[in-house]
Amino acid sequence: MSSPEQWTHPEPGDAPAATAATPTAEQVIAGLRATSEGGAELVQLLTPEGERVENAEFDRYVADVTAEDLRGLYRDMVLVRRADRECNALQRQGQLGIWVPLLGQEAAQIGAGRALKPQDMAFPSYREHGVAWTRGVRPEDLLGIFRGTDNGSWDPLATRFHLYTIVIGNQVLNAAGYAMGQRFEGRVGNTGGDPDANEATMVFFGDGATSQGDVHEGFVWASVYDAPLVFFCQNNQWAISEPTERQTRLPLYQRARGYGFPGVRVDGNDVLATLAVSRWALDECRHGNGPVLIEAYTYRMDAHTTTDDPTRYRLSDELEAWKLKDPIERVRVNLIRHEHADQDFFDSIQADSDRLAAELREFCVNMPDPPPERMFSKIYAEPSPQLDAQRDELLEYLAGFSGGAH
Repeated sequence: MSSPEQWTHPEPGDAPAATAATPTAEQVIAGLRATSEGGAELVQLLTPEGERVENAEFDRYVADVTAEDLRGLYRDMVLVRRADRECNALQRQGQLGIWVPLLGQEAAQIGAGRALKPQDMAFPSYREHGVAWTRGVRPEDLLGIFRGTDNGSWDPLATRFHLYTIVIGNQVLNAAGYAMGQRFEGRVGNTGGDPDANEATMVFFGDGATSQGDVHEGFVWASVYDAPLVFFCQNNQWAISEPTERQTRLPLYQRARGYGFPGVRVDGNDVLATLAVSRWALDECRHGNGPVLIEAYTYRMDAHTTTDDPTRYRLSDELEAWKLKDPIERVRVNLIRHEHADQDFFDSIQADSDRLAAELREFCVNMPDPPPERMFSKIYAEPSPQLDAQRDELLEYLAGFSGGAH
């Protein structure tokens, strides 16, 4: 069987290494075949066909998941996907300046998000709409960022969900510092008393961010200070137009070994496995055992953003292969197979998703424009005479257009 290392270390008779700006069709297919199942160490509890498989190490972390819980995870994924599709359409219609789709990554985000406890902290990048959902941040709260009216309308401390970070990988440094603070304040490793006394932090980033220095600096600081930080890498196979195979010689989860903490690869299209692995990793952190790297092996089914055209760099065969591993479909099949859900349940979820989409659209279309003075009130923590003078000058200028033809 071919391996990802052939991208940089071709063996005799194999396809040449991908050294060109754009890999050839043969190289893309070779890479897909080499990694399509995630390798022998991939943690999977639900197969793409919806069959439950045993795992001696991680089964106990989802032993409490009931049929009702699984239906809840299914509902989460369906509603998050519907919100994502609605926002994608709103951008195409000019209501949003840009949108960052999560299509295909619902299980990775819902599984990880539902593993977090209320006292834990999460640091997202800009695609974690599913994690936001699990932390009580509504899709409407995200729209201002992509409409250009605010930088995030939720309270990060109240929701325990930080504001979105646009700079690639920068949130990893922020999360490392926050987790170090949890360690310094003694919020990890408490064996008695309040069960909520122990905390952990989870930071989300993509495979492309692992090529940024910020991520590796976060690895270093979290490691040497035993910070309670779960690095959650959503490997969706493409860093915009660059395949993962051109960013690393080894599977991403193995990078943790070089920094002295454990790494694990989980099937990111399997919500149950993601939940189990995330619970384990967070427990490791809360007990004071230091950081953990999770590589959620998944796939970005849509464009990187609505400004991207993925048909320019990836093949339709690749997309079709990953459609067979859809994260929502495998849960639906499992629920049907075990008679844990009937058609009335699925119809009710469809009705909920239709209602959510309608509410989201109405909210977006009717969003008011922010007043111009807000650009001054939301920049600095405290006012200054210079800033006040600039604000007054602008408002006076704009007032001159009142009632005019401009």
